Amino acid sequence: MAPRTKIVATVGPASESPETLRAMIDAGMSMARIGLAHGPIEGNIDRLRRIRAAAADSGRYIGVMADLPGPKVRAAAFPEGGVYLVDDVTVELAPYDDASTVSSMTRISVDYAALLPNLIVGDLVALGDGGVELIVEEVGADRAVARVRNGGRLQGRPGVNLPPERFAIATPTADDLRLMAAVMEEGIDAIAISFVRTAEDVRTVRREVGTGGPMLIAKVETQTAVDDVDAIIATADGVMVARGDLGVRLPLEDVPHIQKEIIRAGVAYGRPVITATQMLESMISAPTPTRAEVSDIANAVFDGTSALMLSAETAIGRYPVGAVATMARVAERAEREFDYEGWGSRLGRQQSATAHGASPAVRITSAITAAAWRAAFDVEAAAILCCTRSGSTARAISRYRPTAPLLAVTPSEATARQLSVAWGIEAVVTGVYTNIDDIVWFAVKAAVDRKVVRPGDIVAVLAGSPEDAEPAADVLRLVRVH
Repeated sequence: MAPRTKIVATVGPASESPETLRAMIDAGMSMARIGLAHGPIEGNIDRLRRIRAAAADSGRYIGVMADLPGPKVRAAAFPEGGVYLVDDVTVELAPYDDASTVSSMTRISVDYAALLPNLIVGDLVALGDGGVELIVEEVGADRAVARVRNGGRLQGRPGVNLPPERFAIATPTADDLRLMAAVMEEGIDAIAISFVRTAEDVRTVRREVGTGGPMLIAKVETQTAVDDVDAIIATADGVMVARGDLGVRLPLEDVPHIQKEIIRAGVAYGRPVITATQMLESMISAPTPTRAEVSDIANAVFDGTSALMLSAETAIGRYPVGAVATMARVAERAEREFDYEGWGSRLGRQQSATAHGASPAVRITSAITAAAWRAAFDVEAAAILCCTRSGSTARAISRYRPTAPLLAVTPSEATARQLSVAWGIEAVVTGVYTNIDDIVWFAVKAAVDRKVVRPGDIVAVLAGSPEDAEPAADVLRLVRVH
């Protein structure tokens, strides 16, 4: 049985073949991630098209999320297979502006022109997700010399984490906007905004994509974002707990608590929350995970995360399909222990409905989904059917984590793909109907056709009038299936 917690898997060289993509979908991948910081845009667009083709072959609505590079400083690519830096050796750090430049175990090229003027002796420079640390010992006119404090393997184009007080670049960057325009032409479903600092960064991207565009997923990976997390979540369409950079920029012991706070805030606002980074790190090279990784996944499920994300495990790892299957298996097992009734009972009103200036449609949808959760629980409904155009009704009921299956019935394939990151939702695309009775009838028929419900079952149906200027889910019906 597929888990209700969704799985986002990064597509890269190890997983871009049609056969592997289809196998990952069958194993439980519901949304694919493309990291635009890695490789030329033409190659990433080709990956997007391959994912679309694999989804069509599988008969599934698989969303695709493009992850913007953001103002993150990165090293030039290391040779295939990477290099291993050992403790206490010295390496050079130097800026570069030639795309053909590569890094080596003795010289790390950094794509930041102002690198040297902003480095001082004694600075800590962390590479990748912080596992490799360097201490700057000398700064010259064309290079700096640093000593390896904590060694480790470096591959691909790892991030170079520099002292934040001297390296502040605005989000989004000009390169972000260029890449965003390219993937939007391909109909991208979601855009992950890297290094969001405040809600204004999200609004800046929103102005670029316009209304009705892709979902905007705010990545929380800095202290400033943690400090403004409620406003960021209220402005974005979803949020990612980017634990790698959080762990570099904040004390490691704080990260689990920040994860829980972000998940709670995302659920409060009815936004999907993605928990990311090093979830199955050992499976980059090993066929089985560590016990700690299994516990990490289970605890994220218990926290209420909407989705779990795989990064290098599926992008460059040896077992991309195995990593997805393992994550799905662990998540599904954890879901059997989830306190569904207690979770829903503890939820207050949806935060976006209580905010000053909240629209009547948002307040109505919040109230009716709360009623639907309670009613479905009381009558032991076989399913909850959400008739939705934008997906907001389905996401609003999803936050309650109901025990009944959630079916989102929508006329929009784009909405169906965007819902692939929302907890527990299976999307069905139907025609466009002009009155409530038809909407309800065809929603029930879709559930019967998919064998989600059977004659004699009771289902809860949420719908709204398609003629309203400001759509809201204002109808709840309990229907006995005949």
